[in-house]
This record gives sequence, C-alpha cells and structure tokens, in this order.
Amino acid sequence: QVQLVESGGGLVQPGGSLRLSCTASGFIFSATNMGWYRQAPGKQREFVATITSTTSTGETRYAESVKGRFTIFRDNTKNTLYLQMKRLKPEDTAVYYCKGVGIRGRDYWGQGTQVAVSS
Repeated sequence: QVQLVESGGGLVQPGGSLRLSCTASGFIFSATNMGWYRQAPGKQREFVATITSTTSTGETRYAESVKGRFTIFRDNTKNTLYLQMKRLKPEDTAVYYCKGVGIRGRDYWGQGTQVAVSS
C-alpha cells in the first residue's frame, strides 16, 4: 500500500524558514521521481519542485517563484523527501503536497501540510 505522509508545516513570519518532510512507504522510493506541489486558497494546485530518482540523475527542477529560496532533496535511507524553504513570503501560503510519480502506473499524493506565512 503506497503511502505519502507530509509533515513540518506551520505558521511562520515573512522571511522565515520551514522544512517540510514527506515519508514514503509501499514502493521503491529510491527509484521514484518525487515532487512538491502547493495549492493556495481559491487557486489551482501548482508545481513547486521535483527531483528525479537516485537511479536516474537526482536532477532537481524548481518553479521560478521559488528558485533560490527552496531546496528539494531526498534521503533514500529514510525513504523521505524534503523541501527546505527559506525567505518565505506571504504568497507562499498554501497547502503543500508531496507527489510520487509513476508508481505502478499512476501518481500518488499525500494528504498535504499547511504552510502559512504571516506577521
């Protein structure tokens, strides 16, 4: 059974930092491309960052709006995906979702973790 469980969200002031985690189980994590997406109130879910599998190149890609502030990385020994977020802005407020790509022919999503950036 595939499971993706996000954690680490919360309330932070503008300019602050947070680290999100996504713990994976039920599939071969190291061989799976993973990503972070977010959905703000009243908006569609949008791409934040992706990282290819370690059996590929481990290549990362970022949305322009987060480039230079967010870092996606993975720890295959812990089956965990991370998103380090720095210099947070109010417009980063959203529910953040972890996504596993192409697991047994389909994509899987976690339940999401709320990030609120406000003074």
